Amino acid sequence: MRLPPRTAQLLGWIAAVAGPVVLTAVLLRLGDPLSRDYVFLYLGLVAILGVLSGLWPVLAAASLSFLLVDFFFVPPIGTLTIADEQDIVNLLAFAVTAGVVGLLASQRRRALLEAESLARNLRQTNSELARLNKEQAAAAQAALTLARSQEQIRALQEVDRARRELMANVSHELRTPLGTILTVSTAPLAAVDGRDEAGRRLQAVAGEAQRLKALVDDMLDLAVIEAGTLELRLEPIRLADAIEAAIERLHQVSPQRRVAWDEAAASLDVLADWGRLLQVLDNLLANADRFAPPVTPIDVEVGPGGPGRVAVRVRDRGPGVAPEVRARLFQRFVHGPAVEGAAQPVGTGLGLAIVKGLVEAHAGSVALEEPDGPGASFRFTLPLAEEGG
Repeated sequence: MRLPPRTAQLLGWIAAVAGPVVLTAVLLRLGDPLSRDYVFLYLGLVAILGVLSGLWPVLAAASLSFLLVDFFFVPPIGTLTIADEQDIVNLLAFAVTAGVVGLLASQRRRALLEAESLARNLRQTNSELARLNKEQAAAAQAALTLARSQEQIRALQEVDRARRELMANVSHELRTPLGTILTVSTAPLAAVDGRDEAGRRLQAVAGEAQRLKALVDDMLDLAVIEAGTLELRLEPIRLADAIEAAIERLHQVSPQRRVAWDEAAASLDVLADWGRLLQVLDNLLANADRFAPPVTPIDVEVGPGGPGRVAVRVRDRGPGVAPEVRARLFQRFVHGPAVEGAAQPVGTGLGLAIVKGLVEAHAGSVALEEPDGPGASFRFTLPLAEEGG
């Protein structure tokens, strides 16, 4: 029996407020008030509420859970202040994770509701088809409607499958940094130099928090790109300046990596968004740096890309990309396993998907070129800025 929409919405809000409160009361009665493992119970509650209630109630539940965890389980107990810097990082990681989990769960709920609606439409269409069996023309029209409904259901099932894969990949990517943060920040300091050990732990927590931030940033960028709501501030940009800035950022991470490029060939203006162009170059240079041997250079070449366009090629001297992965290399969460001798894939697996979306948003194209030697070569195009524009 389905509840009226207003009633279901009201119950969802009640559950979003009452759920964290009841869970907190139970944990205070049964457990250790200083335990930080309780955040997983709140994350599970947020995920359940996301499936049952919707986006806004689950965001409210996540915010309320954040406040309750801070007030009842983070020293000093009974206040909304935080004394330990590690607890600040933990709570921020919990808030980000709860928001992501709630958002994905609410999207899952929306997909299920749409599937139920389409299923009801399909049943109604079947009834109509049985009634119109005596009239050939009407039956043919109903059959066409039925086929369209089935195609919609198949498309929705494919979307639901992609979302399940996204949930699985995100859960895998979040589990390692969250586990490290909780383990390092809650393990006791014993029989060691407390200050040195605390410094190492804080550095480990900060590193894992950076991984979480990179994952969330990439997911938000990809969501904006796939929704078609990406906004670009297009202006004439000297391509050489963008390449030089991207190389300087690469050297902050890999100072020994040599990048070979011709500044004179890149001394032309393209019509692009400065920040997004740097994001494309950063991702391609980081990808090349990840798979290329340390002593080999990365080549950045600039040349004609067709009428009114320029082509930029980023090539490494690594083992290259395996043929079975080339066709889906620009899909999300595809790390691009390399041929024999490549390093283990790292990163979020979203970098090349974001590169493709950003380049196409600039009315350009990106592709992995056919290998003519060792390594992998990525080529993308950008529109040239009009002279005097």
